[in-house]
Amino acid sequence: MNLVEWSRDNSDMTSFNLELPFNGVSPLPHLGVMRAAGPDAANFLHNQLTNDVLLMKPTQARLAAFCNAKGRMQASFVYYKRSEEEVLLVCRRDLLAQTLKRLSMFVLRAKVKLSDATEDFHLLGLAGDVVLKAVGADNSEVLPWQRVASTAADVLTLYPALHQPRALWLAPKDAALPTHLGPELSQEAWALGEVMSGIAWVEQATFEAFVPQMLNYESVGGVNFKKGCYPGQEVVARSQFRGTLKRRLARLHSPVALQAGEELFSPADPEQACATVVQCAARPDGQGHDVLASGTLESLASGWHAHSAEGPALTQLPLPYPLLEDI
Repeated sequence: MNLVEWSRDNSDMTSFNLELPFNGVSPLPHLGVMRAAGPDAANFLHNQLTNDVLLMKPTQARLAAFCNAKGRMQASFVYYKRSEEEVLLVCRRDLLAQTLKRLSMFVLRAKVKLSDATEDFHLLGLAGDVVLKAVGADNSEVLPWQRVASTAADVLTLYPALHQPRALWLAPKDAALPTHLGPELSQEAWALGEVMSGIAWVEQATFEAFVPQMLNYESVGGVNFKKGCYPGQEVVARSQFRGTLKRRLARLHSPVALQAGEELFSPADPEQACATVVQCAARPDGQGHDVLASGTLESLASGWHAHSAEGPALTQLPLPYPLLEDI
C-alpha cells in the first residue's frame, strides 16, 4: 500500500485524536519576513520559486519552495503581493540570511531589491475564532492561501489545524498592535498546530534534504507544474510525471521527543535510516509528541522507530488533506 492509499483508507482514524483549545494570537519568533521590491520583483521571484508569482491576485497568498539545481529545498515560503512592485515572503528565520544571499546571486540586471524586512513588521499567528474575526467570515468560508487586506494589516490564511482555521497576521512595525485580536496562544500550541496541519517548513536542520513532493507540497498548493523554469524544475517535474518519487511526508505520534533532521528506522532494514523528522511538537496533555516525518513508502508498512529499529515505535496518523496521485 502506498501513502496515497494509506492516507485515504485512514481518513476516519480516531486513535491519538487531540482536542484542546486552539484559539488566540501567538508570537512567531521562529519566522521572519523577506521583502522583494522593484518593478521586476514579481517576475524575478516567479523564475526562482516552485509556485506562480506573476499571475497571483492581490486577494491570494501562496506556498512555495526555493530549490537548488537538484530540486532540493533550500527554503520554503508563504508569500503575497503587497503591491504591484512589492512581494513579502515569510520563511524560517534561521534560513533567512543565507536564502537572501543565495537569491541575490540571481538578481543580475533585474530591477529588484531583496532585503530582510523582519524588523519592519509585526508578525503574529492567528487561530480559531480570532481568524474568523480577522477575515470577517464563517468557518466554512475560510479557505487556505487567501489574503485579506485592511488599512492596518494583511491576513494570510493557512491550512487549518485541530479543526480550526489558522492565519498569519502582518502589519507595519509603526502600526500599533490592536488589543482586540484575541486571547494569547502559546508558541508551543502554535507549533503543535503547524504539525497537525500537515504542512512543514524547511529549516536549517532540513536544508536541502527534500524535493517538494517529499513534503507533500504538490498536494497542498505549493508547486505549479504549468509555470516556467526555476532552479530544480526538471527534477521536480520528473519526480511527478515519471512516478519516481519514493518518499512522502507522514504525520505520526511519538512517545519521545524528536528533533528536525533526526533519522527514523524500520525493522525491515534496521541498518539504514528510512525517514527523517521534519517537525515535532509536544502535546499539552503530556501524552507524547506529534511528528511530521518524510520517509520511504515501502517502510511504512513495517513502521517507523525512533533512534534505531528497536527504539520507540511511532504511530501513523491520517493526514488532514488528500494526496495527489503521481501523474
